[in-house]
Amino acid sequence: MIRILVGNGKGGVGKSTIATSLAAALANRGRRTVLADADRQRSSLRWLAARPEGQAAIQGLDWSKKPGPLPDGIERLVVDAPANMDGSEIEDLLDESDRVVVPVQPSLFDQAGTERFLAKLGKQKSVRKGKKEVVLVLNRLRSRARATGRLEAYAAGLQLPVAARIVDRSIYEELATTGLSVFDLAGARTAAARAEWAELVELLDQDA
Repeated sequence: MIRILVGNGKGGVGKSTIATSLAAALANRGRRTVLADADRQRSSLRWLAARPEGQAAIQGLDWSKKPGPLPDGIERLVVDAPANMDGSEIEDLLDESDRVVVPVQPSLFDQAGTERFLAKLGKQKSVRKGKKEVVLVLNRLRSRARATGRLEAYAAGLQLPVAARIVDRSIYEELATTGLSVFDLAGARTAAARAEWAELVELLDQDA
């Protein structure tokens, strides 16, 4: 089983959208997937509750109080982490994770939250020794926006791999209300969006 933690030190950076999208992507690849919601807002679990029957199966777990036991036979665990985690919370969730996906938006305030989160991550022994792979996702990008260029420069300074660059698209919000993702809809309308995730999904679909 590969365990994926989606986290940042600030709310509103798109953690739940990324967590639900990754869960749907992996489930649509035939992986037996669990989506654990560790955020007290339970946005990912609300998305899952709205998911129509007949879509790729994703099992939900409420980890808003603490991590719990996992079902047998799971191939991929995606964890939607809470914002503003302290060191002990990060340590607990890292214990349940193999890879960490950190979404970053083109905002000065979001970048400050990212720095605090990465500093907390860097204090964890498993991260310092390279036992936990950490990748960035540049989220809600807009073409030809100056903020996008600044975010690219900022990410380069963090010296972490950028696994995806996700353009700001209204379709994510539209689909979220119905428990769907761009990976649940084939065709031209979602093709460009799905392509932006390709490298990240491929990475997380690989067995260790």
